[in-house]
Amino acid sequence: MDIRRLKSFIVIVDSGSITRAADLLHIAQPALSQQLAALEEHFGHKLLIRSQQGVSMTDAGHAVYRHAQIILRQMEQAQADASAAGNSLAGRVSVGLVPFSSAATLSVDLLAETRKRHPGILLHLTESVGQTYSQMIMNGRLEMALLHGTGPIKGVRFEPILSEEFFLVAHRDFAIEADAKPVPVHALDGIPLLLPPAYNFVRRAVDTAFSRTRTNLKVVAEVEIVRTLARAVGSGLGATIMPKAIADRIVSESSEPLICRLVSPRIDETLSLCVSEQNPLSEPALAVRDILLELTARLKA
Repeated sequence: MDIRRLKSFIVIVDSGSITRAADLLHIAQPALSQQLAALEEHFGHKLLIRSQQGVSMTDAGHAVYRHAQIILRQMEQAQADASAAGNSLAGRVSVGLVPFSSAATLSVDLLAETRKRHPGILLHLTESVGQTYSQMIMNGRLEMALLHGTGPIKGVRFEPILSEEFFLVAHRDFAIEADAKPVPVHALDGIPLLLPPAYNFVRRAVDTAFSRTRTNLKVVAEVEIVRTLARAVGSGLGATIMPKAIADRIVSESSEPLICRLVSPRIDETLSLCVSEQNPLSEPALAVRDILLELTARLKA
């Protein structure tokens, strides 16, 4: 098996097109097609289906893609271990940090601590609303992730870390009193809200709370960027309901007077560390995991 064929296969899948993949790999398209054909012959299955829209994976293709990610990461780690034999930890470690959560506030600290303790580790961080981290872990694209939920999902293991309480953040123009008591959900009937899209865990938790109290949820915009959300709330375009870490960030970054109050009945979500059930973490990944657990312990404190 030529390892280059596995690399090419991953690029084809990620780019969604053999033509685009050939450009990215700087090889001729016929040569790339020959590599794909050789790979399919080796496994005895068709791996990709071509169409006018690009390429899509067959079931066999999904299996090969997952293993290819793992094999290439192990090859990279083997090279790093060989180069750093007898020295410090080295290698690439990929971590997903779910947006709109305490996890999203840890990225700089995680990077700083990793650089300080293990300068040989190349840390790859991603914060994405649109991608499913558990699926990326199963496919070998991520080694670990901090995400909302406790599973179960076959193929990944969840370790609950902390429970995040949700707070309402609103401009004073919304005439919500600055009170230490939680604001009742029914008092927010019809208030214009800025929230993530419906598939986001934060949005689902808010939807459920409003549904259970039979309160009208008025979403005037769906925002996936925390900085934009903070500016919009500060401008009085709408209020939002967010986990405490994000609520605190919105208040701290705003020059406008904002109200920040707990919501009742309580809205919360569990933040969990998610790793693969099948593939053990490398030594560098275990070191990053330890740092991540230290940082989340500070949040609980």
